[in-house]
Amino acid sequence: MSSVEFNTLLIGNADFLKPFAFTLTKDAEQAKDLYQETLFRALSNQEKYLEGTNIRAWLFTIMRNIFINHYRKKVKTRMLATPTVSDFFLNYHLTPTSNKADANLSTKDIQIAVYHLPKIFKQPFILYYEGYKYFEIADMLQEPLGTIKSRIHFARKLLKAQVPRF
Repeated sequence: MSSVEFNTLLIGNADFLKPFAFTLTKDAEQAKDLYQETLFRALSNQEKYLEGTNIRAWLFTIMRNIFINHYRKKVKTRMLATPTVSDFFLNYHLTPTSNKADANLSTKDIQIAVYHLPKIFKQPFILYYEGYKYFEIADMLQEPLGTIKSRIHFARKLLKAQVPRF
């Protein structure tokens, strides 16, 4: 199909798109934009139109897909909060609050509790605390992996019971 034939076919069926665009957008200006973008995409993808295909259905599909893509983009951008100057002034007089959770636990109390753990629990727990993985600790201590996991678990339970909470 030549470009002239396609353009004639497109213009002859384009008027049916205007009411559909308004139905989708519910806004006259957005409907005009959607209509223009649909015609632009139809012209730029002329080679994808197969002769004998229902041109109205092809154009309606293009319009619907454009509308859906714009809607998805709008939803994504609405989810992202963009800080504005007014947000700064709204939070300007707020003072930071301190978190006293770490102050309630004395580091010295925790170190004493770890020191008093039975050796069988203390050694795997300290290695785990230093950043070693379970399987590395199991290799170092030449113990089964499950044994190491349970010893670290029991060490944590003992520490929770021994460390005073305020």
